[in-house]
Amino acid sequence: MGDEFYAIIKLVSGEEIMSLVMIDENDGDPVVVLQNPITMKMVTSSQGSFVKVKPWIEMSDDDFFIIKLDKIITMTETSDKRIINLYNNYIEDDTTVESYESGGHVRPSSKMGYLSSVDDARKKLERIFKGIKES
Repeated sequence: MGDEFYAIIKLVSGEEIMSLVMIDENDGDPVVVLQNPITMKMVTSSQGSFVKVKPWIEMSDDDFFIIKLDKIITMTETSDKRIINLYNNYIEDDTTVESYESGGHVRPSSKMGYLSSVDDARKKLERIFKGIKES
């Protein structure tokens, strides 16, 4: 097997995936080995632009996938730190979710989007609406 590298791959199906990639020569019939492949899509909303990330194959528990070269239109190595960090953060967060589902406990944080309980948020919004200053 060759060296690992981060790559963005365009498949003949039209899908674009990002993954940690290794090329296996496989006795003259090379295949591409993907580790934790994901899809990324730019989404624009009224709150701004963001990247939506999800697993390439959503219903699988496998981390490694093999693709033959005839299924790939093009592949480019990426060294963009933002994309690589996004990929690595998603993979790490996905592992945290799996830990939670298997009995581990993960407390929600503001990084996950959790800012307060529903009751606390309701009380703060009522105070704002009524013009009451917080003490």
